[in-house]
Amino acid sequence: MQDGNGLAVRPDAGPDEDRIAGSREKGLNRVLHILEFLHANQRAIGIGDLAKGVNAPRSTIYTLVRSLVDAGLLEMAGDGNRVYFGKKLYLYGMDYVRGNDLLRRGRQEVDNLSRETGETSELCMLQNGRYTIVHSSPGTRPFRISSATGLQIPLPWTASGRLLLAGFERAVIEDMVSEDDLVLPDGRRLLLDDFIEDIATAGAAGYCVTSGLVDAYTKCLAAPVFSAAGKVEATICLVVPIDTSEEKTGDLIALLRERAARLSITG
Repeated sequence: MQDGNGLAVRPDAGPDEDRIAGSREKGLNRVLHILEFLHANQRAIGIGDLAKGVNAPRSTIYTLVRSLVDAGLLEMAGDGNRVYFGKKLYLYGMDYVRGNDLLRRGRQEVDNLSRETGETSELCMLQNGRYTIVHSSPGTRPFRISSATGLQIPLPWTASGRLLLAGFERAVIEDMVSEDDLVLPDGRRLLLDDFIEDIATAGAAGYCVTSGLVDAYTKCLAAPVFSAAGKVEATICLVVPIDTSEEKTGDLIALLRERAARLSITG
């Protein structure tokens, strides 16, 4: 027999075994919530704030954190009252990079693009329905454009978001984009219909340019990286000053499309 998640269960499992299994599942979910909360905050968090953030009893979170620290997955930081990711998670992440061909090659392309153009370059993917920067390389300008690996941004705020959703049904896009996602940092509100139209336009063009969405000083140029099935697997993009000339913007788009095609899996 299988449960609702497709996992095998014993047909003769008694109440006590069901209770233990349920408790373990709840504990695992709380561990995942802890990791997600730390990732979202990008800094060490006190146990009390962590408990509030994941809506769980402080004593429960303390016990889980202690086990994760003992396993090397988390580490106590600063005065010993705050917790953050441990070195073992970093090593697991490096294993993932080595085993993921697209990510490994994409990191190289992003670093090369940044050196060649002097602009901030990024490799972006969908993660849990959010636009996520999986690798970034800063440009060489005296005025650095901020970009952080691991940063998650609402899809409507980005050029990459319009490409990553190309080919998605409207109903799926509506489920992925909340009302808050349509509100830009400066308070302007995007219309969902306009965003969906932008997605179709970007998909047909094979690239996307957005200006002044995240801030008033930059524009983002993005090109799609395709999987063997023809799905947009990732994007490679450049974040440049908003006053970059049309001629230079065109040259950078052509370069991005060339590098994205090189990353794409064909056949």
